[in-house]
Amino acid sequence: MYPSRIMPELYRQGVTNHGVAIKGSRVATSMMEAGAQLFTVPSPTRAIYSLPRLLSYIDAHAIEILHCHKSSDLRVAFLLKLFRPGLKLFFTEHMGVTRSKKGLYHRFAYSQVTRVFSISQATYQRNLRALPLPSERIHCLGLGVDLGTYSAALISKAELGLPENRCLIALPGRITPGKGHEVWLDALAMLKQTTSWHALVIGGLNAAEGADELFVAEIKKKAAHLGLEDRVSFLGFRRDVPMLLQAMDIVCIPSRNEAFGLTVIESMAAGCAVVGANSGAIPELIDAERGRLADPLSVTEWVAAISELLNAPALRSKLGEQARQWVAENMTLDVHVSNLLREYRQD
Repeated sequence: MYPSRIMPELYRQGVTNHGVAIKGSRVATSMMEAGAQLFTVPSPTRAIYSLPRLLSYIDAHAIEILHCHKSSDLRVAFLLKLFRPGLKLFFTEHMGVTRSKKGLYHRFAYSQVTRVFSISQATYQRNLRALPLPSERIHCLGLGVDLGTYSAALISKAELGLPENRCLIALPGRITPGKGHEVWLDALAMLKQTTSWHALVIGGLNAAEGADELFVAEIKKKAAHLGLEDRVSFLGFRRDVPMLLQAMDIVCIPSRNEAFGLTVIESMAAGCAVVGANSGAIPELIDAERGRLADPLSVTEWVAAISELLNAPALRSKLGEQARQWVAENMTLDVHVSNLLREYRQD
């Protein structure tokens, strides 16, 4: 969903956006809502057969830059580049490559790429090792958030139907293995004798919303087994996450190997006290001045980190304000897009 997040800011900075997406997909819908002119294909496999139409579209609209975000999309993009050598081709590797891609096909495909973007230092190091490119063609370009979206508390605990005298602890993001829900629930179970909190799982509950449905069922069953039915609410997919975050007191991100941590900086932008995993890219975003870190495999560490913040509203406020200030200085969307445009314009 990255393209639709940055398209409004690209427009604001004078760039015309076009999108290529699967017809009827959420990506296509999000691009249209962001104001992009859209070229659709019926399926990923049939995208290759759309090459002549795509080339005509590129010529008709004088498109100069291609930017793709999945390795499967690179198959189409590098062919377009072959037929239109004047195009610049950029690829954001959002996860960080964990297996070597130095075979004949990958060497040829990546030879057409102008530059690969890594979204964190953690993924940058993986990409350096795995991709068939010299280091000067792999750059680190962190993500950004629109701070204005988090400028005011737009929803109260009462509006959420939750007790205002409870400390709200949230875990936002996709409900899939590796995101740390199991350890988080085990930690909450050890804190259930503390009556001053309520926990919220914010994220889609079915496949159409990006969730692993079998895993969702497991997590709900685990919460019930731990006696947390009345203490943990599953809110499902929400379009008002910025508003929700501003009503939270503590946000937990226990992902074991986060490639960047967009949810982390979104929570920081909302002024939340964040507890994040001390693995992956999250330690690049959080330090002791603006949050807390815990081992994603250690229930004991999560209990300690949450306990420290539960009954310390002044500390939560201090960490949240310092986190928001850091995001304002380092991770805003306008700065990210400005840096992206600078990369586009380089030779």
